[in-house]
Amino acid sequence: MISNTTYDVIVVGGGPIGSTAARYAKLNGIERVLVVEENASIGSPVQCAGLLSVAALRETDIDPNSSFVYNSVKGAKVYPPSGKQLKIVGKETKAYVVSRKMFDRKAAEMAANAGAEYLMKAQAVGLKDAVFADDSGNMSGMKYKALEVLHAGVLKTFYAKVIIAADGVRSSVSKFAGLSPCEKVLSGIQIEANYRTEDKEFVEMFVGGEAPGFFAWSIPVSENISRIGLAVDPESVQKLSEKLEKKSSEDFAAAYAVAYLDNLLTNPVISEKIQSGYSDFVVGGIPIGPMKKTYASGLMVVGDAAGQCKPVSGGGIYTGAVAAKIAAIVAAEAIAENDFSEKKMSEYEKRWKKELGKEFDIGMRAHNYRMKLTDEEMNKVFDALNDPEILDLITEYGDMDHPSVLIQKLVLSKHSLKMAKLFGTFLKTLL
Repeated sequence: MISNTTYDVIVVGGGPIGSTAARYAKLNGIERVLVVEENASIGSPVQCAGLLSVAALRETDIDPNSSFVYNSVKGAKVYPPSGKQLKIVGKETKAYVVSRKMFDRKAAEMAANAGAEYLMKAQAVGLKDAVFADDSGNMSGMKYKALEVLHAGVLKTFYAKVIIAADGVRSSVSKFAGLSPCEKVLSGIQIEANYRTEDKEFVEMFVGGEAPGFFAWSIPVSENISRIGLAVDPESVQKLSEKLEKKSSEDFAAAYAVAYLDNLLTNPVISEKIQSGYSDFVVGGIPIGPMKKTYASGLMVVGDAAGQCKPVSGGGIYTGAVAAKIAAIVAAEAIAENDFSEKKMSEYEKRWKKELGKEFDIGMRAHNYRMKLTDEEMNKVFDALNDPEILDLITEYGDMDHPSVLIQKLVLSKHSLKMAKLFGTFLKTLL
């Protein structure tokens, strides 16, 4: 018999991706939707740099406003190991510096207003299959997922026709379902410090040895405050890990990220502008390289839980929101058809890959190419890019969410020979 612990859809994870999935489930006509969130409040703890693209806000249907937006950004000053600045200027606002806590709460508020229920301080600890009898005692056709939840210290079971896992980079739900994790998890660390910013419309980025396998950043919150951080790829510190007999390169990278941050603060660009002390400290993982399979019977995995972060920039709100909305539509179809099979759930993966697969593929190839570059090679790349005509192309076609567009324009431009010499190995992988 169906009880008040039974829902049509349960979303595990109350971040912006989970809230978007829940809201769109309601907008697509799903009657009972529950969001299970393990923390006591939405938006805490923060595990994000807080720089969201214009498309990320658009995809979540949230208008930028002063309740959560601190600053807007239209370009970047990029520093290779040589220290020679490459300035990329956008024609218009490209991203917003936000309070992730307030942004997440806005997304949850919108989902709640649409009719989604929230259960806080509830940790998913198990997932099983269940079958309910109908009014005639027939046990066929009433298949559910049984989600075991530890709520305020009490073990409870909630039932749903479809589970949407949006429980972050260390997704427990996908593990319960026996799904393999994403390709890799970068280790990130960030502080918020007093920092004299010359132009708050530009982020500062540092590539090369200061952040092996990824990059470091200074994101201006205001003229006097910036978020300074970096992420490193575990593979890039593998040799050091083996040398120190560490079992996990990922664990070692997380610990080593602190040392890289200390080193970053001595960079001349940063050291001359930063003041002593900091007001915030954030650590977290950035999953890149999506899971090989993002679905199972009655289950879909979205956002960070599925490794749906952009490999080039590490951002995951835009891509996660796209996937979350697709998952909600597939869930609504499954409920209407009373079909929660793997085959039906596979529709989700086909559709999100149609929308995002190309960017993830090119992004991972670009990431792997970047990892192989020495600091000297990185300098040569940025010296070549520091050309007025190439910078004009970057200004015209640069897109945080769709880097493939710029790559195509560069390859087809009159600088194609130069690009071929510069990125020959990388470009060959795209053929």
